Amino acid sequence: MPLPELSEASVALHVEADDWREAIRVAGALLSDTHATDAAYTQRMIDVVEEFGAYVVIAPGLALAHARPGADVHDDALVVATLAAPVRFGHPHNDPVSVVLCLAVTTAESHVGWVAEIANVFNDETAIPRLAAATTLDEVRAVFGASPLSIGDQA
Repeated sequence: MPLPELSEASVALHVEADDWREAIRVAGALLSDTHATDAAYTQRMIDVVEEFGAYVVIAPGLALAHARPGADVHDDALVVATLAAPVRFGHPHNDPVSVVLCLAVTTAESHVGWVAEIANVFNDETAIPRLAAATTLDEVRAVFGASPLSIGDQA
């Protein structure tokens, strides 16, 4: 199952966040702004971390925030937010986080497939630093294996 196309509306670069909750809110706003989710989904992602801890910090510097499928998820979507300054989520080994991905899925099957695809992207040890340093949408797309002309908003 291929990852979704990253459009300009699904990427925010070098955003300000004072803490992990704000980092998830900033990234989660991309999901609701693109109508993939309702704003309530962002709060559910925060609630998951509050309940289960910082397991969403899946690699040094990388968080994959998500929650179960629900009525507040309208479309499968992936968004990427890079932070101007890294924040701590409370993970004992992988803090601080400079890249926040938010995943919204409509089915459990989509979740499994997309998490596997995301894992493939981040098998490349340069992926997280390249994302953190990215200044353009094309640079972000390149990390995810897409050439600038293969997806999204081509002319």
